Amino acid sequence: PCSRPLLAAALGSAGRRPLLRRPRPPPGPAAAAGLSSGAGEAAEGADAAPAMLRHLLLKLRATGPITVAEYMREALTNPGQGYYTRRGDIGQSGDFITSPEISQVFGELVGVWCVSEWVAAGKPSALRLVELGPGRGTLAGDIVRVFSQLASLLSKCDVSVHLVEVSPKLSESQALTLTGGQVQSSPKDTAAYMRGLTRAGIPVFWYRDVQDVPTGYSCFVAHEFFDALPIHKFQRTEKGWREVLVDADPDAPGQLRFVLSPASTPAALNFIQPEETRDHVEVCPEAGAIIQSLACRIERDGGAALVADYGHDGTKTDTFRGFRKHRLHDVLKAPGTADLTADVDFSYLRKMAQGRAATLGPIKQRLFLKNMGIDLRLQVLLQNAPDAATREQLRLSYDVLMNPTKMGDRFHFFALLPHHRLERPPRSQQGAPSPPLPPVAGFTELVLK
Repeated sequence: PCSRPLLAAALGSAGRRPLLRRPRPPPGPAAAAGLSSGAGEAAEGADAAPAMLRHLLLKLRATGPITVAEYMREALTNPGQGYYTRRGDIGQSGDFITSPEISQVFGELVGVWCVSEWVAAGKPSALRLVELGPGRGTLAGDIVRVFSQLASLLSKCDVSVHLVEVSPKLSESQALTLTGGQVQSSPKDTAAYMRGLTRAGIPVFWYRDVQDVPTGYSCFVAHEFFDALPIHKFQRTEKGWREVLVDADPDAPGQLRFVLSPASTPAALNFIQPEETRDHVEVCPEAGAIIQSLACRIERDGGAALVADYGHDGTKTDTFRGFRKHRLHDVLKAPGTADLTADVDFSYLRKMAQGRAATLGPIKQRLFLKNMGIDLRLQVLLQNAPDAATREQLRLSYDVLMNPTKMGDRFHFFALLPHHRLERPPRSQQGAPSPPLPPVAGFTELVLK
């Protein structure tokens, strides 16, 4: 899908750099399957759990049962005790592990995708990389390195990085990864709360909301971002749809339980479609609002958005779960110390684009990466590997990303693009056929001649 010179530069010559920056042991079964997880039994977790639980119990005593969405929002992003604001550890020794942490190749190929779409758009004068929920900054760092490797192609382009992050702890990690920790707070009257420069001199800005990111041609990347946004849960009953709520358990002091709303809630009336056939439905309104915002920006300014997450196309029911130390964890136990997540409903994201942008996917991760040339990149790295141990680590990392029983089939890619990117222009007055459209990288089969 990319031009052959672009692929050669990004996948071939880049092999002369250090081969694998993540030489850690392969992840355990849950991590290898692409599952995120929550905190373990560390002292910090032990301190956080009672505080968050006390806060929730007082809230429930005052207001009555709360929605699952409100429970997730409190447990994950409460300013004082939220999981992401206080913990959010990523990696083999942390609470969850993601594809960019497995191998540098993942981020490199996403970087190639961004540049490929920039080229297909006619090489606009500016390229903003906007990442939602950038973790430790690993993915952004790999993408920026690709930008540096393709510096001659991007020489006349104003490149900048914009990170949307609510966690102070994670923003510190991102700053360390991207700038070596050399950042400064922005003035209070500016949208960004922090800024810095990468080692290659690319400006980096931090925001708390995607709406604050400056307008203009942008490549939006959201990797394992939408799965952590708060969801509403609904159950079909003999009396109609009822919302699943969280309440204090009267039979077990200090514990929480799920209950059904006694009547239909406003959320059930607004979010359940008349044609729904499932008996249990999860809806993430915040994801819909963000997709609407991205689609509007792409319609107005051009650009593209790439979403990578585990999910389904409107078929699954109850996917709400917690993870702690790479293992399944009771979602109502020790709130604030575990990662809470739900599969992304890509059919809902497609619907919420509301026709403002074209959509592609979802397609399985192994297909997307194969179409992006991961096999070619692996061969380059293997040929340049200094020893057998490095080659073995490369093969293990490749297997985790591509194996259908690990991350290969569990994760999916979904894209938003301007409509004209996929619509062939009409024939000329002379009747000459329209020139072929550049294929979209990752979503069409890669052919190298």
